[in-house]
Formats: sequence, C-alpha cells, structure tokens
Amino acid sequence: MSKKKGFIAEFKKFITRGNVMDMAVGVIVGGAFTSIVTSLNKDILTPLLGIFGGTDFSYLTVTLGSGEDAPVLAYGSFITAVINFLITALVIFCIVKGINALGDRLKKKEEAAPEAPKTKKCPYCLSEIAVEAVRCPHCTSHLEGQQ
Repeated sequence: MSKKKGFIAEFKKFITRGNVMDMAVGVIVGGAFTSIVTSLNKDILTPLLGIFGGTDFSYLTVTLGSGEDAPVLAYGSFITAVINFLITALVIFCIVKGINALGDRLKKKEEAAPEAPKTKKCPYCLSEIAVEAVRCPHCTSHLEGQQ
C-alpha cells in the first residue's frame, strides 16, 4: 500500500511542476495554431497551388480494386498533410528565430559597458595600487606619467 501511495505522491509532484503546466499550455496553443495552419493550407494555399498545377491535389485518390466497397488511397490528403507540416514548421521556426533575436537584443541592452579599472600594477614592485596613485604605497617609487 505504501508503494501505491508513493506512486500517487510522485505523480502529484510531477503534475504540479511548473514545466508540466507550461507544456499543457503549449499543447493547447499548438492545437489552436494547428487549426489556423490547416485552414491556411486547405482554404488558401492548396487552391493557389492547384491553379499552377492544374488540379487541387487534396482530392487526388487511387481506387485499389473494383466495386463500391473498394479501398481508396487518398494520397492527395497525405500531400496536404505534408504541406501543413512544412508550413507549421516554417512558421514555428520564424517565431522562434524572432523570439531569439529579440532576446539577444534585450540581453545586449542589459549588459552594461565594462567598468574602468580601479587599480593598476606598480611597474617597479608589481603591487596592486589605485589608478590615481602618483607614488606606490608599497615601494614608494614615483610613478612616471602622473604628477
């Protein structure tokens, strides 16, 4: 019984994780997006391609056998599904590429210009000293170029 309880607790922990919720939202949005792309392909692109090819290939079929109950191979629907997939992949690629470019621009804006160095090395004793120093506090040497 404790094995079952552990499984349920583990499943509950899995299901309430943030990334599972994100995935669920992604699936829902993806389903809605798929219907948009399917409509774009079915209602706009396939008829336009039919003009150039002379036919709307979503209705292309081959009857395998004879008679009313002969199986029908609807290869035009398959071609339409492949076009749907390619359009969906292209649109998702463009969206991800745009989001990445936007993220890169925002990241560059967040990166501040590098700070000016606050210390330098004494040329005589190689100790770290303040940039404004005219004399090294360690070896008391007078630093050239500054007065």
